[in-house]
Amino acid sequence: MNGRNMRPEKRLFEFGPFRLDPTERLLLHDGQAVPLPPKAFDLLVLLIENSGHLLEKDDLMKKIWPETVVEEVNLAHNISIIRRALASRGDVHEYVETVPKRGYRFVAPVQNLSAEIASREGEDAKTVTSTTRWRVALVAAVLAATAVTLLLWLDPGEWRARLLGGHPPPVRTIAVLPLQNLSVDAAQDYIADGMTEALTTDLARMESLQVISHTSAIQYKTAKKALPAIARELKVDAVVEGSVQRSGSHVRITAQLVRASDDRHLWADTYERDFRDVLALQDEVASDVAKQIESRLGGPKPAPAPKAQAVNPEAYENYLRANYYLDSLDLQKSIDYYRQAIKLDPNYAPAYAHMAQAYSFLAFFGAVSPSEGWGKVKEAASLAVQKDERLPEAHGALALAKLHYDWDFAGAEQEFKRALELNPNDADVRHEHAHYLMAIGRLAESEAESRRAVELDPVGDGLISCLCWHSFAARNYDQSIRLAEKFLRSQPNDAWERTILGWTYEQKGMPEEALAQLKRAVEVSKGETFFVAALGHAYAVAGNRREAEKILQTLADRANKSYVSPFDLALIHAALGETDQAFALLDKAVSERSTFLVYSKWEPRLDPLRSDPRFQQLLRRIGLIS
Repeated sequence: MNGRNMRPEKRLFEFGPFRLDPTERLLLHDGQAVPLPPKAFDLLVLLIENSGHLLEKDDLMKKIWPETVVEEVNLAHNISIIRRALASRGDVHEYVETVPKRGYRFVAPVQNLSAEIASREGEDAKTVTSTTRWRVALVAAVLAATAVTLLLWLDPGEWRARLLGGHPPPVRTIAVLPLQNLSVDAAQDYIADGMTEALTTDLARMESLQVISHTSAIQYKTAKKALPAIARELKVDAVVEGSVQRSGSHVRITAQLVRASDDRHLWADTYERDFRDVLALQDEVASDVAKQIESRLGGPKPAPAPKAQAVNPEAYENYLRANYYLDSLDLQKSIDYYRQAIKLDPNYAPAYAHMAQAYSFLAFFGAVSPSEGWGKVKEAASLAVQKDERLPEAHGALALAKLHYDWDFAGAEQEFKRALELNPNDADVRHEHAHYLMAIGRLAESEAESRRAVELDPVGDGLISCLCWHSFAARNYDQSIRLAEKFLRSQPNDAWERTILGWTYEQKGMPEEALAQLKRAVEVSKGETFFVAALGHAYAVAGNRREAEKILQTLADRANKSYVSPFDLALIHAALGETDQAFALLDKAVSERSTFLVYSKWEPRLDPLRSDPRFQQLLRRIGLIS
């Protein structure tokens, strides 16, 4: 038997810009290696060898995992890896078609080059004679040099670092992309979303690693973008992706770590637990990912994993549902589910902390009275801290109550500091900390902290929309307008942004422009009281007393049925030149602890009252001056 007969038959396939070499286990894109895990590679070979034909799921699983019983989730996960690997090369062609409830089909045209390669090798063999054996040695040397060059160029398994002693740049930023819901019930999305957020929060505890906010990452839940493109938009060095499958009381999580620069899949694992142990499961996944970031990507040493807390499974499910509604700002529904979770498990601290966050939104915009809104925030956040002192969101919510309701500025700063010690990557806490800095007049620091929050949440709308408010507070009105207009190009129905833009136009002496923005804010908010009052102020600034008084009457009628902030009413009277009425309402606002009073130190809309001695007394009562 000669050496040539011992070699495996050479197979080679081409499709689009790709070349697949099953013998050498190589997938190339324009000559550059595309990394694939072993099972995903085997699956791709099988699909291409049967291109154009439907392959049933059961048959695929038997061939890829012979003599091993696996679930369909393994197959779907590897199909996802293949699709992402092919799409990440910039080609949006649909290569693998899903046939619902049946299987998969490779639909792109495939050229089989195996016969051509065999023929070429046969011709080459005839030319090799004993008189040219020295050439074989020369070719072998050239091939060896070429192999080394390819190892350096393609860098499989970090060969460049091994041969030259260099190292890939360490990872400093990472994002957890939304875990796919592979459960039979699509309504279980809230579980996948909740586990994505939990994994993000656990990784964010690593102080020297910047973890992109869940609010930004969730924007890519349905996006059909290549992974490197997502990484560029989020400005991250690596991403974590995977899936969640719930079946009865059983839950399975798959996770993989991918380096963004070359889309290299560095690590993957699968975890299975009973749903009652889901918190321990989440901590285990986060701990393993952190270790891989350190060992494979030169990242920081992982922080010690917090001790997993046991939780009633039904309570945790209600908690995840509540988070889902909180993310969509369906606040009352989220509060209802948090209450159910607390009733089922009174010791589960995160439910109290997140319920406090929901109430803080209601309180901030005056949907409920300060005593009801901030009172509930303080109560729930305090209970959360009592039950778990290491919960950053609990300290963050308590800081908000101390700032807006207690006027305990030192206490608020202490709580913000503790929250950021526990999770320096919490974009929401940094955002709220920026509000604290704004309230006490440290405006440059406030603007810097707000921008830091946006770095951690670069795609989420909530934090970006507040940048113009910080410029407004600093009286940088031109910049405030630029930021607001830029934001509104992508989010034209954001009532808060239109309101800030309206306030800015007021200060610029552009009343018609202010009215246009504030009318639109009332329209898109469906007439919420906060925005109606802002429109009343704009009418007063524009000198339209009749319309301003009509809005004052509307608000007086509403006050018989729901809460109306006396602070908002005082602003309208101040703009109308009715100073005594304005101060009378501000006195009432102090007694009620109206939310926006803490921003009185710089608020431009209060400028008509600043020269009055009563204004300095107001600031002293709030605690903004000694």
